[in-house]
Amino acid sequence: MTIGITGGIGSGKSFVARLLQQHFGIPVYDCDREARRLMNTSAELREALIALIGSEAYSPDGLLNRPAVAHYLFESQEHAAAVNAVVHPAVRKDFLLWSSQQPSPVKALESAILLESGFGDLADHILLVTAPEELRLQRAMKRDSASAEQVRSRMAQQTSEEARLAAADSVIINDGRPLLPQLTAVLKTLNTKH
Repeated sequence: MTIGITGGIGSGKSFVARLLQQHFGIPVYDCDREARRLMNTSAELREALIALIGSEAYSPDGLLNRPAVAHYLFESQEHAAAVNAVVHPAVRKDFLLWSSQQPSPVKALESAILLESGFGDLADHILLVTAPEELRLQRAMKRDSASAEQVRSRMAQQTSEEARLAAADSVIINDGRPLLPQLTAVLKTLNTKH
């Protein structure tokens, strides 16, 4: 079984993913981290990103120039779609390989854009991590050293909370209430279903 973990910017999905790993021994594939790794190691992705963005996509040391790529991505929906059309198939292929090598019967896939990327179809159960928008905004500003305007702009490009709630099989509310009891309850439900 694969649990798809998603949530808007600043919701705490990475923290919930770590709890799944540390407290329940569930291996987690972090799509953002693995996408960055692939963009740094795959010659095919490097070539495609340079063709899209230009040579500034990579710094002189040969590593992905994350600020330049982020700027390009958030500049327009068309740019985001072009980058995603290159990166998402590589991440999907990498996840399937990773998943086939996991001995655990339960695995998790963490992605901020689980629904937008089409990765939702890789999950048997979609777990939404949610928090009030103002709290998410404050967390993301602090974490990314970004302005409220920058974070709101990124939020506006993500799927709405309503759409995420509609797609979710279960919800974790990360507004300061304890998370482990919520996760335990979700996992118990999954055990009774399977």
